Amino acid sequence: MWKGVEQWFKNRDFKLMSIDLSSNKLTGDIPKEVGYLLGLVTLNLSRNNLSGEIPSEIGNLSSLESLDLSRNHISGGIPFSLSQIDFLGKLDLSHNSLSGRIPSGRHFGTFDVSSFEGNVGLCGEQLNRTCPEDGNQTTIKAQEDGTVNDDEDNGFYEALCMSMGIGYFTGFWGLLGPMLLWHSWRNTYLRFLNRLTDGIYR
Repeated sequence: MWKGVEQWFKNRDFKLMSIDLSSNKLTGDIPKEVGYLLGLVTLNLSRNNLSGEIPSEIGNLSSLESLDLSRNHISGGIPFSLSQIDFLGKLDLSHNSLSGRIPSGRHFGTFDVSSFEGNVGLCGEQLNRTCPEDGNQTTIKAQEDGTVNDDEDNGFYEALCMSMGIGYFTGFWGLLGPMLLWHSWRNTYLRFLNRLTDGIYR
């Protein structure tokens, strides 16, 4: 039976569309040869004692719509090839020993927390859990930004101080220099101050 319809396979060219070996006592790795079953639509290996890693060859199953590998002892990371299956609408990798970043390619980000829960080593947007390398990058970036800002601030204050110094030097010597160097300018300036003082006290 497939989707409520009884199917008859009369020759050896039929495509295997569904495998359900859940709730058994299967052990060992998931064979990479599963990636050769190109017509597979559903694969359920949940509630066994499978170990090892998820074979990247599963990404070859372009027609796969449902994958359930929950409640095993599968370790390692989630292969990126899994996120490239366009028709994958149901995914359950929960309660294993998976680790690393959850891929975010294509529609993979639409799976909720329940698809990945129970894997302490997993991180990513789906679990709202940052990966260790993200924290390091954020810290490094913040430090780099802070360094850049400090350098810019230091450069600004250096330029400001230099401008003020040049302005002060130019103004001081532009006004007082001639009076100190030339006798006639000094007498004219002193007479001007005397007249100004007399005008104030009258």
